[in-house]
Amino acid sequence: MDDLGPAKIIQVFEPGLGLEAVLVVDNVARGPAIGGLRMAADVSIEECVRLARAMTLKNAAAGLAHGGGKSVLRGDPRMPMDRKQRLIRTFAHALRHEDDYIFGPDMGTDETCMAWIKDEIGRAVGLPPALGGIPLDEIGATGWGVRHAAEVAAAHCGVPLRGARVAIQGFGAVGKHCARFLQDCGAVLIAACDSTGTVHDRAGLDVARLIALKASGKGVVAYGGGAPLDRDAILDVECDIWIPAARPDVVREDNVGRLKTRLVLQGANIPFTDGAEQILHERGVLVIPDFIANAGGVICAAMEYHGATQAAAFAAIEEKIRANTTAMLDIVAAERVSPRRAALDLATAQVKQAMSYRRFSIL
Repeated sequence: MDDLGPAKIIQVFEPGLGLEAVLVVDNVARGPAIGGLRMAADVSIEECVRLARAMTLKNAAAGLAHGGGKSVLRGDPRMPMDRKQRLIRTFAHALRHEDDYIFGPDMGTDETCMAWIKDEIGRAVGLPPALGGIPLDEIGATGWGVRHAAEVAAAHCGVPLRGARVAIQGFGAVGKHCARFLQDCGAVLIAACDSTGTVHDRAGLDVARLIALKASGKGVVAYGGGAPLDRDAILDVECDIWIPAARPDVVREDNVGRLKTRLVLQGANIPFTDGAEQILHERGVLVIPDFIANAGGVICAAMEYHGATQAAAFAAIEEKIRANTTAMLDIVAAERVSPRRAALDLATAQVKQAMSYRRFSIL
C-alpha cells in the first residue's frame, strides 16, 4: 500500500464450483474504476494489485473520469464454455454491490464474457454491438493506440517507421492489431510468437495470413514459411521495434540482455520488471511504458460506457495517446529521466490532484 492505494481487495471463493478470484480496486478519486477481468491458471493477488495500479495510472494519464481496478479469475480460459460462463457469472454476482468497479475484457475474456456480466449485474464495458458495445478486440482499439505511440516515439529516437523491422511477443488480441496498424505505416513484421513458438523471417511475414491462421485456431509456427523457433527465441530477434503483447514480467534482469532493439512499445500490462526497464534505458533503448502505449483499449471502453461511437473512440485514442507520448518524451528530454519516471510523474500528479478534492483528503 502507498498514498494512492489500493482502496479495496476482495477475494471470492466458491469451493463447490472451483471459483477462486480476486478484485482489486486501486483508486477511485477520478471516478469508478474500469479494469479488465483476466482469466488464467496462474494469476495471483500480487499480480492483480500491480495490474490495478497500472490501470489507475493509465486512466489518469488518458484523462478519463475513472479510477483503476482489476479482477482476476483462476482457471484455463479455454475450458468448456458452459463452465466458463458459470464461473464468470458467479464471480460477477458476488461483486454485484461493488459499484466502484466496472468490468472490462482482458486476457482470457472477451465481449461475450462482458455480455454475461452485463446481464448479471449491469456493469460492464467492451460489450457486443448487439448490446450497444464497441468490440475492443475485434476492432483493435489497443493496437490502434500502440500505432500512434509508435509514430511519436519513432520520430523521437530516429527510427523511420517505413521499413522498420518489428517483432511481436504475443500474437493475440493486441499483437495482431499492432502488426496490422504498423504495417499500414510501412513497418515490416519479421517475427511473432504465441504459446506454440516463434516464427521468424527477415524478409517479412504476411500479417493477413498470420491473422487468418490464428483465427482458424492454429499457432504461429503453423505459418509454413520462415524459421519456426521456440517461444523464447522472440527475445533474440534483432529488430527496430519490439512489442510485448502477452503476459507480465516476460523481460527481467536475467534475460533483458538478449533484446536487440531500438524501441520498445509495451502493448501488454507490466510486461517488464522495473530493473529490466532501467537497464534498457541505460543502454539507450527507448521504452514506452504500458500505461502510455496501450491505453487505447480502456479509452475505447470508457467512451463506450458514456455512449460514444466507434469513430469518436478511435479519434480520442489517437489524440490522447499522441499527446501523452509527446508530453512524456518532452519531460525525458528536459529532465533527463527515464520514460517510466516521466510517465509516473505525469499520471501520479493527475491522481493526486483528483484526490485533493475528495472529502477528508489528507493530501
